[in-house]
Amino acid sequence: MTTASALLRDAPDGLIEAAREAVRLPVGTRIVAAMSGGVDSTVTAAVLARAGYDVVGVTLQLYDHGAAIQKKGACCAGQDIHDARTAADAIGIPHYVLDYESRFREQVIEDFADSYLRGETPIPCIRCNQTVKFRDLLDTARDLGAEAMATGHYVRREQGLAGPELHRAADPARDQSYFLFATTPEQLAYLRFPLGGLPKPAVRAAAAELGLAAADKPDSQDICFVPEGRYTTVIDRLRPHGAEPGDIVHMDGRTLGRHEGVTRYTIGQRRGLNVAVGDPLFVVKIDADRRQVIVGPREALLTRALTLKEANWIGDGASIEAACDAARPVLARVRSTREPMAGRLGWIDGQAGVLFDGAEEGVAPGQACVLYAPEAPTRVLGGGFIAGAVRGED
Repeated sequence: MTTASALLRDAPDGLIEAAREAVRLPVGTRIVAAMSGGVDSTVTAAVLARAGYDVVGVTLQLYDHGAAIQKKGACCAGQDIHDARTAADAIGIPHYVLDYESRFREQVIEDFADSYLRGETPIPCIRCNQTVKFRDLLDTARDLGAEAMATGHYVRREQGLAGPELHRAADPARDQSYFLFATTPEQLAYLRFPLGGLPKPAVRAAAAELGLAAADKPDSQDICFVPEGRYTTVIDRLRPHGAEPGDIVHMDGRTLGRHEGVTRYTIGQRRGLNVAVGDPLFVVKIDADRRQVIVGPREALLTRALTLKEANWIGDGASIEAACDAARPVLARVRSTREPMAGRLGWIDGQAGVLFDGAEEGVAPGQACVLYAPEAPTRVLGGGFIAGAVRGED
């Protein structure tokens, strides 16, 4: 095994400089490194230690160890906890494993199931960052005497005229800003993201040069607590009444068939409807109270505006309400894989919302709408969870 002294000696100088620039704290400052067991967080901890910071590694156990021990890419459980501990030993830093299982179940898994029951399409990774990691874990980091907490997320924290700003990663293919829109100004002041200015290949190369076992570890692709990508398995176990059957109804009022539970469907879905009327049909709305899945043509998915709930604001100005009053121009991103669309903030039936300059497609309640600044397109202004959509025909 590569010794800790060799790891620290062999870290690439360019990466060390990038880490110090991202941290902007005196060498020797204590920093908690959130270590999930993957290559990104492992390199973050190793490089910060090489840069001269007093690094403490912390790993969260978020769900049942026994159920996850054989699951590859399972963040914060099973093999990944072992990998994080082994990496911390190799780097030569103290390491703690914190049992946050009950918090994770309540704040993320239960919320995930309830969201589907409401006919929404949730994003548990955002909820996890918002609650367990960037709220509860930050409190623990402060208790450990740390001046900052560093993560392996691919976003950038830049110092603006009014304080820290959150920006998209330098590598667009790795950008994770969509999943961090709920980061508050207070959290952003404490967080550091040393990898935000780097492409992923450079991070893997650094891990290999450092002799870290995580260098070849594949990235996690699925939701960590969902076995083999089948999210309905989790929902059926927690909320079995979500599988109650109901009608598949055309938006013109015709009943076209039956379904086996609204939790099986998401807005924009085409496959698996098992109904045929000649033209392609898509899920355009889910009425959970009436247990109806409403379908229609693709053009019925076009959206001209949406409303937000649980909104967060990290842009200039006092609040998102003030930005709505001012009809603040924004770039709005409604899916993590989709580029933002131009629009403006405003009020829709008394709720904060986004009015698009054109027509957006497939806007789904429960997903996030992340806001960027048109004058500085990499800057995150905040966002919210989509509460409802104003369709083109509404």
